[in-house]
Order: sequence, then C-alpha cells, then structure tokens
Amino acid sequence: MTHALNIVWNPSEGIDLGFFMIRYYSLMFVIAFGLGWFLMKKIFERENESIDKLDSLFVWTVLATLIGARLGHVLFYDWEYFRNHLLEIFLPFRFEPKFEFTGFQGLASHGAAIAIIIAMYYYSKMILKRPLLWILDRVVIPVASGAIFVRLGNFMNSEIIGNETTSAFGIRFLHDQFSKNEVVNATQIGNPKEAYNAIVHDPKFADLLAQVPAKHPTQLYEAFCYIFVFAILFFLYWKTNARLKSGYLFGLFLVLLFVVRFIVEFVKESQGGFENELGYFSTGQWLSIPFIIIGLFFIIRAHRNPLATS
Repeated sequence: MTHALNIVWNPSEGIDLGFFMIRYYSLMFVIAFGLGWFLMKKIFERENESIDKLDSLFVWTVLATLIGARLGHVLFYDWEYFRNHLLEIFLPFRFEPKFEFTGFQGLASHGAAIAIIIAMYYYSKMILKRPLLWILDRVVIPVASGAIFVRLGNFMNSEIIGNETTSAFGIRFLHDQFSKNEVVNATQIGNPKEAYNAIVHDPKFADLLAQVPAKHPTQLYEAFCYIFVFAILFFLYWKTNARLKSGYLFGLFLVLLFVVRFIVEFVKESQGGFENELGYFSTGQWLSIPFIIIGLFFIIRAHRNPLATS
C-alpha cells in the first residue's frame, strides 16, 4: 500500500513587514489581477484596441470577481447562515456570538464566472463597443491564469481541502485540523503561531500531531491543471486563428476549467450547499455542469460557423 508523504503543512499567515502583514491569499489575488492586466494589455495591442479602455476593463473585472465570488458563496453554499446575518455578506465581521474581524472567508468561483460574464456584457456595450463574445474570447486567457494563483492562495490558507488519503499525494493540513483557539487551548501556548510550531517540532505534542490526517491537496491539483488550461488558451490565441472563431475560446475555457473542477470535486471535502437535496454530485459539480454544457454549445457553434468573427 502506498502511504502519504509525511508533509505537515504549517504556513505563516503572510510576509510580516513589521508594520504590516502581507497575507499570502491577498498577495495571490494581487498577482492574479496584475498578470491579467499585463496579458490583456498585450492582447489589446495586438487587436489595435485603445489601451485607455483597459483601465475600465480592469476595474470591472476586479469588482465582478470579488462581488460575484462573494455572492456565489452566500447563495450557493451558505444561504441558511447568511439569510439571518445579512450585514456579514459584505462586511468582514462576525457579530455573533461575539464581534470579531473574520475577513471574507467565502468566495465561490462559479459566482465569479457568472458575474464576470455579466460585467463583460455591459463593458462590451458601454465602453468597448464590440460584440460580447469578442471580449469573452480574450478575457478568459487572463482569467485562466488568475485561477492558478487563487488556488495557490487557497493552499496557503489551508482551505478547500480534499478527503483523507493514504496516497503519496497526501498532505497533513495542521491549520485545517486545529483552529487558532483550539491550538492555543490544546498546547496552553498563548501565541497561535508558536503553538502550531510546537505541535510540529516539540515531541511532547506528538499526540496532537498524530491527530492530523493526510488529505488530498485539491487546491494544488486544480492549480496544476489550470496551468494547462491557460497554456492551451494562450497558444490557440497567439499561434492559431482560433481568436477569429466567435465564442470558441470562451466555450473551450468553460469546458476545460469546469471539467477540471468537476473531476477534482470527487476527492474534495464537502463545501456544503444543496448537494444533500440533489444527491449524486457535490454542489460544486452540480454548478459546473451548466457551464460545461454552455461551453460545448459555443464550441459546436464556432465549428459550424467557421467564418464567423468575434
């Protein structure tokens, strides 16, 4: 039998500058949006499109991603909670049982995808003055690259964890097993960072370390696969005439990315939502199916109308 590698994942929260903490999750978002802006700049230059319109595209995409991802989590995964805590949807605080800063702990990629499509519709009509599929065929390239870094951010945060495994890919997520309060109480060490380190390195806490199971690093599985999704779209846009087939790259993006998501969900811990009511698949899988079908539609449409241009 293959056994999991004895890797205990105990990351720091971020880069401590003394006066300010740069959290890794936030840093991954900054990299994702920054790289996205650079890629779209190159695309706009190739298409002889005004760079002045790029700033608006950047703002629209950032807002759509964050708002859509947040609403997606609220509506698809945790509505039973947020229906009674409406202020917490857009405020990074929890008011019960006590007031505390939590940050935005729930972001759903399906919600972000829907919001980006809606935002691109208005952007194409109001600012770009081009067909919707023209911008969708191109914006999916930086979106695919961004998905890589978002999943790396999830890995740094020890969130969206996979099921327990004995395979060689398993990683022991210490922060997933013990919250900050739990690790402080268990070790009687007041500083959570020091408490986590003590569990890893101090033999007297070996029993606590033994409680941490190896789980699939599903964030890394997705990030690795998204590299290929990005590479395929990038190659087709720059090296072939795929960009001239209206809707083809957009459809291919939907199929590739959400097929990856659908497959990885098989080894991912439940994120909640409506999966118990529908059965068979997880909430993430049920949400992925419509995107895959829509993507297939645009791929078939593009092949049936090869002369159609975006």
